[in-house]
Amino acid sequence: MAASLASTLFSSTPSVSRSSSSPNPFPKISLARSLSHFRTSSCLAVRANLIRSCFDPEVHDSRTRLKKLVDSLLVLCASAALSASVFLTDVDSASAFVVTPPRKLQSDELATVRLFQENTPSVVYITNLAARQDAFTLDVLEVPQGSGSGFVWDSQGHIVTNYHVIRGASDLRVTLADQSTYDAKVVGFDQDKDVAVLNIEAPKEKLRPIPIGVSADLLVGQKVYAIGNPFGLDHTLTTGVISGLRREISSAATGRPIQDVIQTDAAINPGNSGGPLLDSSGNLIGINTAIYSPSGASSGVGFSIPVDTVSGIVDQLVKFGKVTRPILGIKFAPDQSVEQLGVSGVLVLDAPPNGPAGKAGLQSTKRDSYGRLILGDIITSVNGKKVTNGSDLYRILDQCKVGDKVTVEVLRGDQLEKIPVVLEPKPDES
Repeated sequence: MAASLASTLFSSTPSVSRSSSSPNPFPKISLARSLSHFRTSSCLAVRANLIRSCFDPEVHDSRTRLKKLVDSLLVLCASAALSASVFLTDVDSASAFVVTPPRKLQSDELATVRLFQENTPSVVYITNLAARQDAFTLDVLEVPQGSGSGFVWDSQGHIVTNYHVIRGASDLRVTLADQSTYDAKVVGFDQDKDVAVLNIEAPKEKLRPIPIGVSADLLVGQKVYAIGNPFGLDHTLTTGVISGLRREISSAATGRPIQDVIQTDAAINPGNSGGPLLDSSGNLIGINTAIYSPSGASSGVGFSIPVDTVSGIVDQLVKFGKVTRPILGIKFAPDQSVEQLGVSGVLVLDAPPNGPAGKAGLQSTKRDSYGRLILGDIITSVNGKKVTNGSDLYRILDQCKVGDKVTVEVLRGDQLEKIPVVLEPKPDES
């Protein structure tokens, strides 16, 4: 009897053909009719089996007849329950048959997605335009000569980027995340640290300042995220870890060393320059500045200027339009030349008389009446800190302020002399 019921149930259900050309393979009307036909056919079959079990003339044993009656009642209850469940189920569309599992992301993936979505409005695209004269028409045209990234520093429209991104530009344009473009003016720059500040006149509601973090407590191995516009592509996110701290690179403009640089394996390509390096909380910890690669593409070794260095520079640029940095006022020989002489220190090539070192009496390198080279003073230490090359001298001066009096120890001939020098500010640069 159960086999007969199953045969009746499945034979009474109409078949549904799925066509790839039909936009809705399960029409609402035909589906409702099919379910109604299914309920009616199954109930009729069960009632017929129930009547047959009660009045079957071939069954004379009352126990057998009672057993068949109980079985028929159980099947009837099951059929009624099945019909009720089908009736109460929402079958208005084919979505009841096609179940798409929700996209499941791990917690770290969700954090990365959220970090990108929250910080992308703070990252901008910078276009460097140069004036070029057409050879035939003699018209002056603005031609893009480079591009890079930057980020919104405050709600007053200040944009921070690398100096080498804007170097040599006749005009600059900044494109925000909503693709609105604004002409930018240069507020100031620091060539030695490769930092520049621009300003745009954009509505405050469009400016999303990036959250500023701290770089003094960074650890090798912690996750970092770089957002930028590599190769002109719109807002790209790369991830990695801090692979080194306290690195030293040279400024692309002046060759002056930049200390305490962050090394990361997050992919940094041309166009990422000036973009932010973020920690896992979405706070700014550095400016993506350079890569180490013979081919010019990312090789897994990128460098970022730490935010602690950038913050002090940006504050001075915003307030005064320049960075006041102390200098000795000398020109010194390349480190390789001093090494060939077999001495350790910085050889003074020129000390102008109107500079701090010239006023203090440091001697320059010169030639005598016979054309023979007479070496100038060789700086061996400043304030008791040993100086073996130019990087050491710059590192010591970066810790000083304008107006400080420092004691410069020099090797003059065969004698060591200590000379007090008052540091002066670096002359203005156009």
